[in-house]
Amino acid sequence: MAIDLKIGEFTHADAGQMNLYLNYLKDKEKFDEENEPVGLILCSDKKKTIVEYALGGLNNKIFASKYKLQLPDLNILKSEIETEKQRLIEMKIIKEIH
Repeated sequence: MAIDLKIGEFTHADAGQMNLYLNYLKDKEKFDEENEPVGLILCSDKKKTIVEYALGGLNNKIFASKYKLQLPDLNILKSEIETEKQRLIEMKIIKEIH
């Protein structure tokens, strides 16, 4: 997965940049047994029409989402991360790190 954090509004150039990242990951970093990489663009704002046309027709899976400027409480974040980590371990997607 590639995540791109933008400080401004989503633009069509962001889609092209993420597409480049995903093509590189598929060619140089992905193992044969792995799923195709997914891209997530987090931006301060987005216009639905621009997102639809910029991402439409691409072979790569790219998603754009608006982020919040304030993070949840640190303990909530830690708990959510730990819960997701355990779920991925149980699904044998990742191995437990000691």
